[in-house]
Amino acid sequence: MTLDEIRALVGADMADVDTVIRSRLKSAVPLVDQVAEHIISGGGKRLRPLIVLLSAHAATGARPDCGGKHLEAAAFIEFIHTATLLHDDVVDHSSKRRGRDTANEVFGNEASVLVGDFVYSRAFQIMAATGSHRVMEIMADATNVIAEGEVLQLMNAHDPDTTEERYLEVIYRKTARLFEAGAQVAAVLCGGSPAAQDALAAYGRHLGAAYQLIDDVLDYRSDPATRGKNLGEDLAEGKPTLPLIHALRHATGEEAATIRRAITHEGDVPVDIQDIIASIDRTGGIEYTRERALNESALAIAALQTLPASPCRDGLAALARVAVGRDR
Repeated sequence: MTLDEIRALVGADMADVDTVIRSRLKSAVPLVDQVAEHIISGGGKRLRPLIVLLSAHAATGARPDCGGKHLEAAAFIEFIHTATLLHDDVVDHSSKRRGRDTANEVFGNEASVLVGDFVYSRAFQIMAATGSHRVMEIMADATNVIAEGEVLQLMNAHDPDTTEERYLEVIYRKTARLFEAGAQVAAVLCGGSPAAQDALAAYGRHLGAAYQLIDDVLDYRSDPATRGKNLGEDLAEGKPTLPLIHALRHATGEEAATIRRAITHEGDVPVDIQDIIASIDRTGGIEYTRERALNESALAIAALQTLPASPCRDGLAALARVAVGRDR
């Protein structure tokens, strides 16, 4: 099943979510509208709303009967993601995302941070309107964990001694936790049993880890023109991801010194990204990271087996396979 075929399973819902997103981002402050429109028009995969919608259907094996609350959940999950991107681009001094100028490049850092705060708070307004204390509890915990993940990543930046365990903790907090929360709140809002809620939370957690691991592979493997990012962009920001951590663990002598210098950005001699990629290839860093991603994908699929059989359950399983087979 392709990504387009997976999307088609909830095509009408996805169109409704886009309408909700646009209406809920409206503000009486013109600059908020301008920045929000810049973000929306930038496209993106809408992967997190897709997970919410598929989970809402898969939780009971039937079309959701929750008064459209799954659409609202898909929107507030996307808002949380969007807010983190606005803040990330400022922290990382990014000027491009998906091949376009970032909001901070167009409108400045101050506007990006403040509109990010607006999007966060709007997400919580939508959550509150669902009337579910459990949803508020899940999302309050999730956003706190995400914020901690941002700080942990900052602490790991330019640190060549970052361990695999520290790296995995960051990707759980920064990426997988929101996938987990999105799948879980969909089940809560749409009448899924406690077992279904737990199963979908586990699915989201493992899928999020797989997705980020492949993202970190693509940082050294993708076509910049297709992906809209330069090779080694994480390294340029001093972020030691798993392919690099694995390479450093198995490198020797001058090779290890070169990798450490690339992470710390110390020394007068610039490091050639092709030298780093060659070291990653020689030590099997890409293959190791892919294997970890495939394992997480398999765990995500296994978590679905307790759910009732349905096309959307199959769609979630297919999405876990697509996530590790993508090239951008």
